[in-house]
Amino acid sequence: MKAVLALSVQRVRHEGCVKVQSYGKHWPCLLPQHGPGRKHERPIVLADWQREIVSAHPGDFLRGLFHSDGCRASNRVTVRGREYVYPRYLFTNESADIMGLCQWALDLLGISWRMNRRNSLSVARRAAVAALDRHVGPKS
Repeated sequence: MKAVLALSVQRVRHEGCVKVQSYGKHWPCLLPQHGPGRKHERPIVLADWQREIVSAHPGDFLRGLFHSDGCRASNRVTVRGREYVYPRYLFTNESADIMGLCQWALDLLGISWRMNRRNSLSVARRAAVAALDRHVGPKS
């Protein structure tokens, strides 16, 4: 943060984490999606230079998305009296724009996904979960 823009960066210790913060009037220039109101009620569009970065590093982008608004869970289903348990990822967001960006990044990596609700995406196929495991990893 300090190398990019900020005059100062503060680290504030909290239980279980360290909050990193910086103040500057030019942060909106670097993060044009930031703005007033709820994010799911306003357009969230990547600038061209951001799109280039995500195109080059979609796994890192997905890691951030899944760590903030997703999870990896064990799904349990019963078929003809037998219980099956398998891992899957879920990503939930009210913003159609953010959901579209997640879908786009998954497509860039060739990871299959399915919408299981209007605001929720599921990655459940064994190969897709393994591929996402390589990029997302455990939440820290």
